[in-house]
Amino acid sequence: MRKFIHKVKQRLEDPSEHGSQGVVVVGAPSVEPPAHWVSFPSEQDWFRYRKQRGVNLGSWFVLERWISDSPFRSAAGSGQSDLDVAKGSGAKEILEHHWDTWIVDTDWEWLAEKGINTVRIPIGYYHICGVDPSVLDGTDFANLGHIFAGAWSRVTSALARAHRSGIAVLFDLHAAPGKQNADAHSGTSASPAFFTHPENMTHTVRVLAAFVVHMTAFARSHDPPLPNLVGIELLNEPQPGSANDALKAWYREAFRAVRAIDPDLPLYISDAWRTDDYAGFIKTADTPFVVLDHHLYRCFTSEDTTMPAAEHARRLRDGGEGTPQLFARVAGELEGVGGALVIGEWSAALNPGSLHGASDERQEKRAYVEAQLQLYEQHCAGWFFWTYKKEHPGDTGWSFREAVDAGVFPSDFARRGTTPGQRGGASDGRRDSAKERALGEHVGYWQQFPGNYEHWRFADGFTGGWNDAYLFSTLAAPGAYAQEIGFVGPWKKRRVREHVQEKGSNSVWEFEHGFSQGLRAGRADLAAPQ
Repeated sequence: MRKFIHKVKQRLEDPSEHGSQGVVVVGAPSVEPPAHWVSFPSEQDWFRYRKQRGVNLGSWFVLERWISDSPFRSAAGSGQSDLDVAKGSGAKEILEHHWDTWIVDTDWEWLAEKGINTVRIPIGYYHICGVDPSVLDGTDFANLGHIFAGAWSRVTSALARAHRSGIAVLFDLHAAPGKQNADAHSGTSASPAFFTHPENMTHTVRVLAAFVVHMTAFARSHDPPLPNLVGIELLNEPQPGSANDALKAWYREAFRAVRAIDPDLPLYISDAWRTDDYAGFIKTADTPFVVLDHHLYRCFTSEDTTMPAAEHARRLRDGGEGTPQLFARVAGELEGVGGALVIGEWSAALNPGSLHGASDERQEKRAYVEAQLQLYEQHCAGWFFWTYKKEHPGDTGWSFREAVDAGVFPSDFARRGTTPGQRGGASDGRRDSAKERALGEHVGYWQQFPGNYEHWRFADGFTGGWNDAYLFSTLAAPGAYAQEIGFVGPWKKRRVREHVQEKGSNSVWEFEHGFSQGLRAGRADLAAPQ
């Protein structure tokens, strides 16, 4: 990764790469972008705005017995949660051994080799106590700081180890004080009390603030500084029930607390399986770069169990069905306000009833996976398979490693790309031709409606969008997996703000329309056969 970073810095800093004006669009069309674009991209921009193709590192810090049962061998109580493990015998040694062996360097290398560029890491609030013991005050883990004190160094090490392999990290608060849902993966085997005891909600905001303060400080102070922290998910799978308004109020409070520490850190929120509702919430939240996380599984309900695998796949491929319509609608709404949609959890798992009578279960599962990938790639800024691996082999539905090795998960989900330089010098001509066509259509349409227009803004936007598409691809090393802008809404809003600062706000919508069309055209040009 350090060689990659050095190469990127050479491209950004060497005047011979971008002419006397300092243009950073390496190998892209030879036009000069606006002066304020010269500073982009930073490594952090590249990690945060690119499309995420990822996995969850489940049962690393927040344990789940069905994934890895050996840490539960001496657990107390029902033996299903982190608290049960912590109250059992030999807990400190058991946990630290598991943290040190569940994910090792060869795992990071394998993930990068397969094309995974981001991981989602579930953590509990108690994993932060090594850097801030106060997070345990008044909680179920209050007297267990000595058990979890060693977790923080492992959590921060995960960010550094991921960076060495070019992998970004999204941290996810999977277990909050009081427990935000009824599942054991929320920290305890007790009933949830997150919403019924407001002090838990208040304390969770303090937990998030502590995490962001210390994680961002670690990333800045590391040598070299770590740019691959791409966000924090504020709360995993909350189940608010009748407290839906309370959850929204809590999200707003958490936004304010985290933004006061880091105004630019992307914030991810769960949709609580009320996707339209929380898309509407983001539209009114008035804070930048908020991402809506939806989890999609098709193996738990009675309808799921009786539906054949082929029908599950068909319903995800057919744009007229409910889920594709939902994703198209929500993704479009969020892009318009500078947000985005991701699928934070999904799998290849199907209920045995869905596979009953299947002549080839592997092919049925693969078709189901491919249908999901097609849907997510079309509408979402990213996706994260649940989960990376399981302790015991043989589960191609839930283990990414098993699914890849068995051919259930297609090996070509991430394509190796050609760099802009490899596409030849005709790219500037293609861009100019595409821009003139798009500008002609734009002007022709608005001629029907008399008014004061500034169509040059559309042209500027088109050029900028095309150049940005090329620029993201440029930063991938030759022969590496292709990368592209995934978080189009947040990135577009950023470019619009820069345009307004330089050129004023008259007819800024024309710039935005042009940018969208230029970005799409540039991405299509990069993907086209040479």
